[in-house]
Amino acid sequence: MKSLNRSKINSFSHFIPKKKMKLHLNQRKTYEETKEIIKRLQTQNYRRPTSLIMNMIQPLLWLLLFGALFQNAPIYLFEQYTIQYREFLNPGIIVFTGFNSAINAGLPLIFDREFGFLNRILISPISNKNSLIYSCIIHTWLIATTQIIIMILVTTYHTNSHINFNINQLIISILISTIIISNIAAVSIWNALILPGHIEFIALTTLLINLPTLFASTALAPLSFMPIWLQMICCINPLTYAIEIIRNQNFNQSISMSTEIINTTWLTINTYQGISILILINIMSIILVKNIIRYKYD
Repeated sequence: MKSLNRSKINSFSHFIPKKKMKLHLNQRKTYEETKEIIKRLQTQNYRRPTSLIMNMIQPLLWLLLFGALFQNAPIYLFEQYTIQYREFLNPGIIVFTGFNSAINAGLPLIFDREFGFLNRILISPISNKNSLIYSCIIHTWLIATTQIIIMILVTTYHTNSHINFNINQLIISILISTIIISNIAAVSIWNALILPGHIEFIALTTLLINLPTLFASTALAPLSFMPIWLQMICCINPLTYAIEIIRNQNFNQSISMSTEIINTTWLTINTYQGISILILINIMSIILVKNIIRYKYD
């Protein structure tokens, strides 16, 4: 009986594959998937340009209103720099422009969840679900970078200051803003995957994240103006490091890794340490959102 079973197995042995197939993630396919999702997001923005216009108007309002509010402030008010308040405010508005765009990066994703389009994307032959994360971050970066370039040109024309615009200022502003955009966009996608609906998402981003993050940074005032408890909160906020790096580069026309960007009685941070903190927080945010999408949809 055993020999009969063995003969049957041997007769079907040619159907058994001699080599085990290993499925490898095709990077080219991931690139194509990311590109197609970006096209879809761009089409949505093309059909609904209101959100893009509002994201651009809000930082301009901050610049015009706060710049006019403190227009007659003493010129020696801001520590060692002999500058007007508008010039002090510009780096904060540049970073806030990128932040304001990135905080809404998860909004298309949460609308796809509510209308069922996300389920259609997930059941499609998509090889890597991280393409959703990559596409949202890249799409947000393209929009935010365009807005930042426009904002830099507007602020340069608006201030007419002695601080000359140069290409290094533009490059450093975009590089530092890219880290912030990627970080905040990852947090926004994380919220979009966890929160139940867009109402909770908008309430969280607008009320609990947007304005408190702006005021708990050095965008509107230096650390020396703040009480110690608010200084501690500002030093936890990654926007503070990005703003101070861009601000020091703009005022000094050059910046080195050993330049101190934060100097208080209880903490001293230089440029190298500030960039390291921003990159570390960015990596942690992206790893966290990847684990969330793997846990919820794999």
